[in-house]
Amino acid sequence: DVTDLFNVMTGYAVRDNYRRLFVSPTCMRSGIERAIRAEIERHKREGNGRIVLKCNQLVDPDMIRLLYEASIAGVKVRGICCLKTGIKGISDNITVRAILGKFLEHARVYWFGPLEDTEKSLCYMGSADLMGRNLDRRIEVVTPVLDEALKERIANEVLKLQLADNARTWKLEGDEYERILPAEGKPL
Repeated sequence: DVTDLFNVMTGYAVRDNYRRLFVSPTCMRSGIERAIRAEIERHKREGNGRIVLKCNQLVDPDMIRLLYEASIAGVKVRGICCLKTGIKGISDNITVRAILGKFLEHARVYWFGPLEDTEKSLCYMGSADLMGRNLDRRIEVVTPVLDEALKERIANEVLKLQLADNARTWKLEGDEYERILPAEGKPL
């Protein structure tokens, strides 16, 4: 896949699909949409559906509609985005958190499935935010994380840690962000 992508970028080939990579503008949108729909179906069969989107921007209207569909189905959705939270029957299962620190973070992780069960989960990481320009107008890449030990590290040392942050996190409530503070007696 990487060789094929390099050949596309250098003008030596045209490719619309890849075996494992999600590459925009050709197949990232459809790949992420398939992963979201698969998590909706998995949740209907097994319960405990979860999608964690760790990116700087989620503003694409089609992705937002699909994530509302996942929320309506009961899948827990977490990410930074233009989604509206707290809409009864539509976004009850969506949590949006913004972690603000000294440095702008550029890591993107797309997680589909329970964080506690990496074998049942899909994990992708790469360069793309969920914006129209990233999905439709320029080359961006996300790759699946296939190594189970690495998936566990991403789940435990990145996603769970950041979802538990109580020092620099703001949670979207309706149209406004509210600062999350540590509970009394809890460390930062």
